Amino acid sequence: MKRVYLFCSAGMSTSMLASKMQKAANEHGLPIEVEAFPDGKIGQIIDERHPDVILLGPQVKFRFNEIAEKYADTGIPIQVIDQGDYGMMNGEKVLKTAIKLMKAAK
Repeated sequence: MKRVYLFCSAGMSTSMLASKMQKAANEHGLPIEVEAFPDGKIGQIIDERHPDVILLGPQVKFRFNEIAEKYADTGIPIQVIDQGDYGMMNGEKVLKTAIKLMKAAK
């Protein structure tokens, strides 16, 4: 089971996107777990749940460099979700982005 975790300010708006991504993964029979959390829990989630990909909501993209540097040694791909895909809640497209990140990280 691959783990794709989304992070934003409170974990609320990304929760809607995460559920759409989970639905797309389920429809395609992909063994992927998608969940959303507040960005303040990134360290705890990395330690406890070992995600395969971390996606940041556009509202916390200002933290990208700080987060990417801090967790660079984990080997976990970290990326900001495309603003357009986020705004449209395009779960399918964001899921494809996450899968590409996982493949590139191998």
